Amino acid sequence: MAPKGDIEDLDENQLTADSGELYLFQWLSNLERNLRNASTEMLKETQASVEVTLLKVLIPSEPYPSPGRPLRNLAARCLLILYHRGESRSLFDTLRVLLKPASDMKAMDKDSTRIAALWTIGELMEAFGSQFMSFMAETATIAIKTSRSSASPHVRYHALTMLRKTLVSAKKALSDSLAKDIIKQMKNGLTDKALPVQRAAAAVLVIVYTPEDSVVLADVESIMNVCVKSLENSDQVTTQSLAQLVGHMLAATQMERAVAVTEQSQKGKKEQEDSDISTPAHIAAENTKVLLTPGDMLSQISTQFNKAHSRKTRAGIFMFYVTLLAKLGPAFVEANYSLLVGHLMTEIVSNPKNGATRYDKLFIRKLVGALLRELIAARMLTEQGQIAAIQDLSSSYLKRWPGINAGAALEEVAGLLQQLGNAPPPVQDAVSAPLMTLLTHPSHSVRVNASWTLRCFCYSTPLRLPKAMLAIAESLQRDIESLQSPAAPSDIDRRTLGHSYGLAALVAIVRHRPLYVSFDVSASRVSDHDVHVAGVEVEVAWTLIASLMLLGPNFVRSHLPQLLVLWRNALPKPTAKDNVSSRSASEWKFLLHVRESALRGNPFQLTTLDVARRISSLLGNALSFSNVFSSQTIEEIPGPSLRTREASLRRRAYQCFSALGTSTLTESVQSSLLQSVLTVFAGPDIDNVSAMQASIASTSGSFTSIWQMTDGYAYGLTTLEISEGGVDESTASESPRRGHSNKEESRSFNAPPPVSSVCDAAIELFSQLLPAQDLSTTLRTISHLIESNRSSKLDKNAGRRAAVMLNSVVAIVRTLRVSMISHHRQSKDTLGHSQVTSALGAFLKDALVDGDPALRSASSEAIGRLANISGSSFLTSQTKVLVDHIVSNRDPQGRAGCALAFGSLYSHVGGLAAAPILKTTVNLLMSLSNDSHPLVHFWSLRALGHVINAASLAFAPFVSSTLGMLLKIYLSDTHEAEGGTLNNANIGGDLQAYPLVCYILDAIITILGPDIHDSPRTRTIVLDLVHEFSVEDDEPILVEAIRCIQHLLMFAPEHVDVPEIVNRFRRHLSSPRRCLKLAAIDALYQLVQKDALAMSRLGGDRLVEDLFGMLDGDPSIDGVRNVISSWLLQTAIHNPSAWIDPLPEDHKVVNTANSLMDDEGQSLSASMSNDDTRQGNTATVATSRWRTQLFALRCLHEICTLVARFGRREHIDIPFARSHGIPVNGLLVSRVPDLIKMAFTASAAYVTEIRLEGLVVLRDVIQVFCQAPDPDYPDALLLEQHQAPITAALTPAFSPDSTPEILSSAIDACAVFVGCGIVKDVSRMGRILKQLTSALGEVDESGNLTMGNFVDLSPNASGMLRVSILSAWARLEIASSEQTYLLDVIKPYRSILAPQWIACLRDYAVIRADSEFVHDASAVALDPSYASLGKVVLLPYYASSWATILQAVANAMNRSDQYISAAILGKEVGPSFNGVDSAAEGPAPLFFPLFGLIYEALATSSPDTSSRVDTVVACLGALKCLLDPRYSGKALLEPTIFKEFMSLSHRMAMTESAEVLIHLITLLTSLAKHFAIIPDSVRTHCLKIFAYTLRQSRNNPGTSSIQGDLSDIAKMISGSLGAFHLVASTTESVVREDVRGIGCVLYGELLKDETSEADLVTPTLPAFRSLLAVSCHPSIRERYGKLIHGLLSSCLLNVDEMRGREGLISSRKVKTNLLAAVLILTVIPPQVAVARDVVEHLFFLISQKLEEGDEMAIVAVHCAKTLAIAASGSELLRACVRLLLPALIQYVAKMVPRVDDGTVSEQQVISIDEVWKTFATLVSLAKDEQRSRLLSVLLPTTTLLLRPSQMPPSTIHSNGIAHLLSLAASSPASFKEATTQLDPSVREVLEMSIRKAVEGTAGAVQQNMKPQISLRSF
Repeated sequence: MAPKGDIEDLDENQLTADSGELYLFQWLSNLERNLRNASTEMLKETQASVEVTLLKVLIPSEPYPSPGRPLRNLAARCLLILYHRGESRSLFDTLRVLLKPASDMKAMDKDSTRIAALWTIGELMEAFGSQFMSFMAETATIAIKTSRSSASPHVRYHALTMLRKTLVSAKKALSDSLAKDIIKQMKNGLTDKALPVQRAAAAVLVIVYTPEDSVVLADVESIMNVCVKSLENSDQVTTQSLAQLVGHMLAATQMERAVAVTEQSQKGKKEQEDSDISTPAHIAAENTKVLLTPGDMLSQISTQFNKAHSRKTRAGIFMFYVTLLAKLGPAFVEANYSLLVGHLMTEIVSNPKNGATRYDKLFIRKLVGALLRELIAARMLTEQGQIAAIQDLSSSYLKRWPGINAGAALEEVAGLLQQLGNAPPPVQDAVSAPLMTLLTHPSHSVRVNASWTLRCFCYSTPLRLPKAMLAIAESLQRDIESLQSPAAPSDIDRRTLGHSYGLAALVAIVRHRPLYVSFDVSASRVSDHDVHVAGVEVEVAWTLIASLMLLGPNFVRSHLPQLLVLWRNALPKPTAKDNVSSRSASEWKFLLHVRESALRGNPFQLTTLDVARRISSLLGNALSFSNVFSSQTIEEIPGPSLRTREASLRRRAYQCFSALGTSTLTESVQSSLLQSVLTVFAGPDIDNVSAMQASIASTSGSFTSIWQMTDGYAYGLTTLEISEGGVDESTASESPRRGHSNKEESRSFNAPPPVSSVCDAAIELFSQLLPAQDLSTTLRTISHLIESNRSSKLDKNAGRRAAVMLNSVVAIVRTLRVSMISHHRQSKDTLGHSQVTSALGAFLKDALVDGDPALRSASSEAIGRLANISGSSFLTSQTKVLVDHIVSNRDPQGRAGCALAFGSLYSHVGGLAAAPILKTTVNLLMSLSNDSHPLVHFWSLRALGHVINAASLAFAPFVSSTLGMLLKIYLSDTHEAEGGTLNNANIGGDLQAYPLVCYILDAIITILGPDIHDSPRTRTIVLDLVHEFSVEDDEPILVEAIRCIQHLLMFAPEHVDVPEIVNRFRRHLSSPRRCLKLAAIDALYQLVQKDALAMSRLGGDRLVEDLFGMLDGDPSIDGVRNVISSWLLQTAIHNPSAWIDPLPEDHKVVNTANSLMDDEGQSLSASMSNDDTRQGNTATVATSRWRTQLFALRCLHEICTLVARFGRREHIDIPFARSHGIPVNGLLVSRVPDLIKMAFTASAAYVTEIRLEGLVVLRDVIQVFCQAPDPDYPDALLLEQHQAPITAALTPAFSPDSTPEILSSAIDACAVFVGCGIVKDVSRMGRILKQLTSALGEVDESGNLTMGNFVDLSPNASGMLRVSILSAWARLEIASSEQTYLLDVIKPYRSILAPQWIACLRDYAVIRADSEFVHDASAVALDPSYASLGKVVLLPYYASSWATILQAVANAMNRSDQYISAAILGKEVGPSFNGVDSAAEGPAPLFFPLFGLIYEALATSSPDTSSRVDTVVACLGALKCLLDPRYSGKALLEPTIFKEFMSLSHRMAMTESAEVLIHLITLLTSLAKHFAIIPDSVRTHCLKIFAYTLRQSRNNPGTSSIQGDLSDIAKMISGSLGAFHLVASTTESVVREDVRGIGCVLYGELLKDETSEADLVTPTLPAFRSLLAVSCHPSIRERYGKLIHGLLSSCLLNVDEMRGREGLISSRKVKTNLLAAVLILTVIPPQVAVARDVVEHLFFLISQKLEEGDEMAIVAVHCAKTLAIAASGSELLRACVRLLLPALIQYVAKMVPRVDDGTVSEQQVISIDEVWKTFATLVSLAKDEQRSRLLSVLLPTTTLLLRPSQMPPSTIHSNGIAHLLSLAASSPASFKEATTQLDPSVREVLEMSIRKAVEGTAGAVQQNMKPQISLRSF
């Protein structure tokens, strides 16, 4: 390989080898890279030779291979690079050379050469055509001649493609005659038999008619007619090309054109003169008009649509609308929305020609709905446009009674409401009244649509929900009362049903919007209706009951007994009378209707086994009645047919059986159900087509395909589809609408016909039942199924035969899916039995080779799943069957099916089990992949991809051969979409091979993984292929290429040019193709995850803005949010301010153009953005969609959260940042004003979600910057100056249009502001505190809250707000521990807060209890406003707040708040109330509810550890106060409660961290203290836990130790020792020593510990000292002495054991044991005797340690000093302390060399100072007669370290002198006597040092006095 940039020559010898094509492909790939990187000089040097070589490649002769697609693409790109970067003079000659083979019509065998020449000419002319216009005529002539004469569609396609590219740059050189020839030939090309030629011709015409003002009306009409004719036989790709052409032509009619003089109205001479005088020439020239008005333009399409065309053609014509509107753009669509809708409704939907059959009407409704919804509403309308659209639809259709096309308009209004999310006031005014009116429309479908739209409206605007429910309920009540009245209007039944549908729709959303309506409104309807013998009454009753089921199991559970009675009445057993045919049709209709209506509810998640059995018998009754009806011959009646009603009843019954599950059904019921469902989906008879009609259709040949009959689901065909990926799909269920809340399900408007839907339900039930059967039943059922398909009755009914076949295969597939998931083991013995598999295998093989694509997909999956269940024998036999069929049969349909089956077999059986067939499978599929037929090679490649993915590493041996095959396919003309025979070229458009080749390449990359580095040859091939695919033009290829690049980024990132692919992905983001956008987004997400900082460098703000723009264009693309969120999380902390800039503009300045903002908002906005207002430009700013704004706000929230989490001080402290030289501009604190403005903007929006998120951002700002200092005023806080804007941002939340959620969030934000310390003066807190206090005042009142202006709060909302308000005040109480000013804030309201907090906790306890407890008379009385609350509604709010309130209660109890005490005790606070009463006999009234809540919280584990620890700590703190006998009485001593509580405490001790155990020990200590007079069982249990914590605080082998920080564990140990001290100090003498002994022994174990380096002894010694210091009774002093002796001995042994050992653990153990031993000796009373040997040994050990390292020595010195001081009180110590003297003297002597060197450490200075203190103590202990002798030893020792000549004196010297002076002062006589006995040299040093020190002091004093003296004298 040549070095990078070097251009190597082609080695022609290698072209003759087998791998010649591969060599040439790689040489060209390498050449392209080198040409891009080579220097200009080198390029020019080698240009001539490279040109010659490239021309040889394009016009090959031996040994050059045929120039396939990748070779010609590469060669053309190389030539382009040459001529762009090098000399372009030789381009003329190159074009001449290429034109020769391109114009050679006779060389039929050289098509590939002609194609290569045509392609390259096109590429060169597109780039350089403007410089070589002389070639225009010649290339055009060649293209026209080729398109006329060539027989190859491939050549003709490329000839026209060359013409298109040439026209792009050289169109100006085209003569008029040639242009006419081109247009004529291209119009002929539009009707060519070859579809690729049609596509190319359409593309040429688009260029010919550019610019658009060249289009004339005749061209538009002629091209439209030709394109419509071509639609019938076109594929999808061609349809899109034709649609692009028509869209281009029609859009051209809207171009403004200058008006010709002849078109001006004839004027009089005088008028013309006046006109000439008054109108300047340049203005007159600007008079323009369009070719067609928008209405006439649209009529061009509708005229064609309304002609008699097939469904396929009509769908194609609708593509014309799509491309036309896309071409005209969103601005045109929004401006002409009313015209568009009017056109579609009038010209299309209402046209009489389009309503021949019901299916035609539905099909057209579906087309119009898709256009309006998916294109116009979702992609083109801005939010203002959507609002205007709803207003227009309302005024034009909804308000016009009875309303033409009201159903279609309602569907679109519902979609727009869901898209808007929140309906602003104009929309509310436009739709609220019409929707209520349309509930009574004559049409059933309009009534249902109106109900759905009303539901969407109230869901998006929940403030309207309660009024709407009440209004409809009242209307329904009146209607029901009028039903029996003779004077009732004729449409009373319709009105009643409509109102019931509306009410049911609203009840269904109550569970989604529980805060806006009370359950009472809806629940009252259950009892108001009895089942009368009238269809309306029955439907109303059961419709409402079914809607009530949606309120959730807690509501339904209490009504289940009544429901069972109602069902039993509605579903009786069929009687003998039912078999008599004397019933009229209307009676049958009513009976069917009753049963079908009764099955609408589905509360089966509540059923027990007994209830399920009862329900299944009722369902059996319904099926029996259905069977009886089916056997009758009854005349039909108007309206829905009786057969349709029977199908609906049967469907409901099957669905109910499916919901119940097989486990609740008896074997006999299951068996009969299997027979029943088989008859439905595989029976020969079908109800909606008579046998005569079916027979006529079959024999006359009118039956072509079941998919083309009626609505595509004729003959009882199932609508369940089997997707290739194995995921169930249903045409009946649509995906959720774009922009629709995930919480609210979307509605399916295109329900399948009843006969198909009953078939769907039957297949679902069959798939659940069959896997649970035994072998005999399974075999019998499968045999019956196969026989049904072969029934002779189907011979005369081809349609039903096809339907039964597909139904059966779908049923088998779904059964196998269920069996593999839930019955796998049982299925191996039943469905996997050889008898079953042999029968099913033959049947599925017949389906597999059928030409139907749905059958092919379903049967192949079934074969694979069956092989998984059955075992190797079936796998082997099936492989043989498939191979034999492929070998013996050339039929493309069969071969495609077999190929797909091979892929399914391998992927479902798995790589390990299917290993024996891997080689066969791969060889076969590779062979079939080379087949020229598109159907065969497409499905073979697809199957090969599945096999590779399933085989994984097992496929590695085949990688090399597969790559060779992929390149061969890529080079093959027959695998191009336009290649091959005419038939193949026409099929190839929808079955493109190259995306699958790229898919397989991706699979190979994943198999190679990191091993891709091991083989440079393989890696090079892969990289070259991926690069080639990534520069293709086709979208499906590009999508797969992006996936390849993603995997290469994982496994070979160094071989990927990241900057280049980032730019490529950015281009894809602006693609009109959604799939390409999604693939680019996925790839960008991977890049961001890999290296976000690199992406910031490469993409920057522009890429972020592009992503936000893309999100704004299509909010449903969640991938964009993921990319931005991931990027932000990784980089925002480094520069948060930079992330605020790319956010949508709506939040960076307040948009004053928003007419939906309130007045206050507008005035504040104007003041904030007055610059924009002055310029007047804000009114024209296009705002982002609200979902984009919402996401931007969430990004701001993430930025604030990140800054708070990482604790980067510079972002919140400007003075700190300046002191560290950090630029302030990029810091988040510099954007605080912007953040507050953004929060205000959001708070004034009309969208609830934005208002809520704005409050979240505001709260973030307050929390993050509450302590930020003001940079200009040192003593002030930054947010003090922003109090007014913060107040303004909070104000809209308390306006009348607010919602409960917003109020709750605003109250929370107010509490955060008050509690964070920004303003500490209560009088300056202003409106924020006032909002909190007024809200609290309302809480203190009974009834629903009103919250000032908000008067319509429901009980649910009141309850939620009550909790929020109390929680906010609770946070202030908790914060008052640190912010003491809050005590003044809270103090005036404690009398309100205390009872309300306790009541809130009580209510939470009641709501958590079961429903029977709620109704129990003995329960605590509830506030009336809580009485009707559902458990589900308020529980989440209580659950999130109760721990905060509990902690506040605990804080108040710790402060001995009398109001809290009174609230718990149930008393009033008054003069007689004493908060410190003695213990009560019984517990306080609220003790048990509070205790129960706390106990449950402590006993429940939670995954969120951080919040759980806070909750547990709060619970333990509250329980500590609650255990006071004043509150608990003797309740805890009740045996059961005490036992459970102690069990919980033990469990917590074993599982919780030290952080929690500190509080648990405090709690248990308090318990032991309060119940000291009770028998010892309380203390015994407590001591067990204390002992456990002490034992587990160290690492014990075999058991887990307590986890936590070192400080927490030390606090825990101290707490446990403190508890032992408490118990010991309050018990009798014998027990006291037991307790003390246990504590000391456990502590002794801690002293022995060698498992950790952590020091837990030193911080806990004070607690240990307290335990030892507890006084000892004289009678048992001996026990105490033994304990002390044992402890001392243990410590000394521990030290001795460490002799000879080194390391942190050993030094830690020695140190702690020495300290403990010294502590013991110093704390024991003098009466306790200690053996002299023990003390002497301790002194010996201390002396030893003085000789060790510095750290140990300082510990020994401290010990010596402590013992010396303690010796004054102990004779033993006094006698032994002298033993320390030699070691201390030796320690001082060792310091002499260091003092001379000046290398004394600070620690050693401290140690020496401690030695001096010890010496002084020893002197004070000595008797007078011994002092002089002692001093004669100590003085020389001290003098050793004195250096009188050193100036300035060292610290050691100064300390020594001070020590000597203190000795001289304390014992002058002894000191004098000792000095006289000193050695002269020593005495000299001593005297000199003391003299200098004394003189120095005097001199300093004198020096200080001199100025004073001079001043006085002066």
